[in-house]
Amino acid sequence: MVNKVEIGTVKTHRYVVKNTDAATFDAGEVHQVMSTFAIAREMEWSSRLFALEMKEADEEGIGTMLEINHVSPALFNTVLSFEAKLVAVDKNELICEIRVLDGERLVATGRTGQKILKKDKLNQIFTSLER
Repeated sequence: MVNKVEIGTVKTHRYVVKNTDAATFDAGEVHQVMSTFAIAREMEWSSRLFALEMKEADEEGIGTMLEINHVSPALFNTVLSFEAKLVAVDKNELICEIRVLDGERLVATGRTGQKILKKDKLNQIFTSLER
């Protein structure tokens, strides 16, 4: 892992809310707004931007934790800004704080964790889980 990103660095990922981001379960659609689990996916991507910059060719990032405080809805076709701030690097784990904004309006906050591991090590872990 190349640790060339300073603590406090912010990366912004813009995302347009799609109809497919609705809160939908086996029983059907619940709301026509962005679901919490779709926000989770985009939060993970925003923190992955750091992992992509810091991992080496023989390494890959893997999520370790996700916390979300979903405080306000986001309508379809809204452009959201996912602001990931690198707050800690502990050995090979990156911790980010995330803010999700619709302009100035806060939609969600949270934290993510990503570990950077050798691809061979990840493959060994995945293979050990096969039945």
